[in-house]
Amino acid sequence: MNQALLREAAATLAAADVASPRRDAELLLAHVLGVDLGRLILADDVDEQQRAEFTALVARRAAREPLQHLTGVAWFRHVELAVGPGVFVPRPETELLAGWAIERAREALAVRGRAVVVDLCTGSGAIAKSIADEVPDAEIFAVELDPAAHRWAERNLLGTGVVLRHGDMADAFTDLDGTVDVVACNPPYIPLEAWESVATEARDHDPHLALFSGDDGLVAMRVLEQRAAALLRADGWVGAEHADVQGESAPGVFSRTGRWREVRDHADLAGRARFLTARLGG
Repeated sequence: MNQALLREAAATLAAADVASPRRDAELLLAHVLGVDLGRLILADDVDEQQRAEFTALVARRAAREPLQHLTGVAWFRHVELAVGPGVFVPRPETELLAGWAIERAREALAVRGRAVVVDLCTGSGAIAKSIADEVPDAEIFAVELDPAAHRWAERNLLGTGVVLRHGDMADAFTDLDGTVDVVACNPPYIPLEAWESVATEARDHDPHLALFSGDDGLVAMRVLEQRAAALLRADGWVGAEHADVQGESAPGVFSRTGRWREVRDHADLAGRARFLTARLGG
């Protein structure tokens, strides 16, 4: 019975142009049944109450409500995050930036015996929590401006040792100026004119503060460049995600100032330009 239910749900989601209809249907049913996805095939058939709950969730997903809002959970590298309305749902592509920051933090620990990391625009706390999970000896600081997102970050970073503040990245952590080894940031980077091209799930459900950044999408990137230059110690690193069409323009924000060296861009697993890195000391 469960397989027939899944086929019907997947067909409903496919008709609504959901990108991964079968997997989304399976994840929703596993959520309803309270089992891991890998054990779904072994699960008992749904009862009437579970069927009604599942059908309602499928209808909401078909209306393009984010899957993670329906389950309340997003996975990011090796950590679980609580997510829902009011916070940007972390994307798998951002795991590459987090991985890069983790490696730089490990290098700082090996060389200096200390690693100070700042996550600007932390959102749900995904990058900060991943670094805390994989580099537990690092000193990690995070900031978020949006009040609703900050509440989600508080929930996700509780007990991790990350110092979380509510505020603007433009003047965040001035008390750390000149002492930071790594700055990581997933800033807003979508141009306002690209409104119509944004996926429905993001446009209608992610906070716009986390998405849009002026006419060219680089307003926040320019703020980041200035703040990272103040925060970092000599030879410190900054890494920032950007849109796939910003593979030249986003690194250009850094290279044009003359403050940075080793400015380079990195592709995601699909070969698309995804994040830049730079080292202070041009």
